[in-house]
This record gives sequence, C-alpha cells and structure tokens, in this order.
Amino acid sequence: MNRIAIEFISGLGMHPAEFIRVAADLGCHSVSLALAPLFETPLELPGWSLRENAELRREVIEALRDHEVSISNGEGFALVPGRDARQLIPDLDWMRELGAERVNAFSLDPDRTRAFDQVAEFVALAEERGFETTLEWGPIFGVADLPAALDVVRYVDRPSFSLLLDTLHFARAGLGPADLAGLPATTFGYVQVCDALLEFTPESYLYESQFERLPPGSGELPLAGILESLPRHLVLGLEIPMLAQAMAGVGIGERLSRCVEATRALLDSGSI
Repeated sequence: MNRIAIEFISGLGMHPAEFIRVAADLGCHSVSLALAPLFETPLELPGWSLRENAELRREVIEALRDHEVSISNGEGFALVPGRDARQLIPDLDWMRELGAERVNAFSLDPDRTRAFDQVAEFVALAEERGFETTLEWGPIFGVADLPAALDVVRYVDRPSFSLLLDTLHFARAGLGPADLAGLPATTFGYVQVCDALLEFTPESYLYESQFERLPPGSGELPLAGILESLPRHLVLGLEIPMLAQAMAGVGIGERLSRCVEATRALLDSGSI
C-alpha cells in the first residue's frame, strides 16, 4: 500500500486539504499535488490557488503532517513555447515549501531542439532546489513517443531526471509490455495508473485523459504486464478522474476506493 498514491486530477479540482484527507482515509500515504486546479469542470467547486494564498499553503502543510501523507509528485509544470523555464522558479519554490521531493514536467513545444533545451533547463533548476524530476510524454505532448522520450533522457543526462510512465498515454502511443524490455531500470521514476478501452479516437483522447479514466481491471489495457516490466519500488499514482460519476453524485471516496482495491489486488498478486 505504501506504493499507492492518489493523483491530483483524480480529485477533479477539490480543495487540496480535503483531497489529502480522502487519500489518508483510503489508506494511501502520498498524493500528487498541483498549485491550482489544472482543468475546469462543471462541478462548480470553489476556486483556490496555493500560489496566491499563503494561509492555504499552511493549511495543506498541516493536513499533510496531521494525516501522515507526503507529496509523491508536484504537478503542473508546463514547458510551453515562448516561456522560459526560469519563469517556473516561483512554482518550484512553493512546491518545495509544501514538502515535495519530486516534480513532474511536460512539454507542449513542437520544436524538438527548443523543447529539449527547456526540459534540460527545468531539470537543472529543479535539481538546484533538491528535486528529482520526471517528464510526462505521450501523443498529446510535445515529446510524443518513447524514442523521443529516451532521447530527452540522454540529452539531459542527469541522475535526478527520469521519465513518467502514464499507462493511458503509453497505450495510446501504441505501446505495450514488450516495449519496456531491455530498458535501464533508471529509465522511469514514477508511474501513473489507470485502465481504458483499447478503441479510441484522437478527438476523445484528450477528454478521456483529463476527465474519464477507468479503474484497473475495468478496461482492456495490459496493466499487469506493464507493471511487471517496471521496477518494484516505483510509486503507483492512481490517475483516475471520473467526472461522469462525480456529476451523478458519487462521492470521491466511493469512486476511488474501487481504484485502490483493484490496485492492491494487482500488488497482492505477487508479480508486481
């Protein structure tokens, strides 16, 4: 259970201190966290920002301490054209204040050279502040496939840097367990877990990734094979937003307890 974390977007923008409490109630001792909601939803939840509200940051720090929950990954670090990575320094500093030890970046820059340079600069800035860094990649990102992601790892060439494997993006890139064979054990530093159906359209993929993922065992992805191919110590972050259920009045505890139970069953199988 110590490997299971609840990922930030699974909370669909709920208050961060309450999100931490829910994770603790589910028996999870870590969460990923962003400094503000990443996506708008029709749930009409109150807005909040850890960038702008020092009192809220203190409340989150207290919630983490009181519920014995840590931040497994600091989310929301977007590398975009026209913005230097150094502009993310304040966010890195706030994430350090909250106690995170790892941050996750993603590039939306289609220019390969510029994207690689920005990733390298961001990783250096994060390392200066004591962070490990992962890069999220997949067809909806600037770093769209595994060969390009591996090229970034070689380009950055820092021990604090590795890749994040999101099982949805991995599958939507047309990859499976066999594609992980022979990769160095240090290639991946974090895993985001969900299930999905194999059939999809490019138009549905972005919405699916943000709002409608499936609990392990509810779809068709070869999750056991993927996870068996990865190092056993990696955090398994449950990135499973289920907006339709939330709109229907199903509470977050009920939504995510099924996800935790299914992931625990995978771990209890002994091969992961």
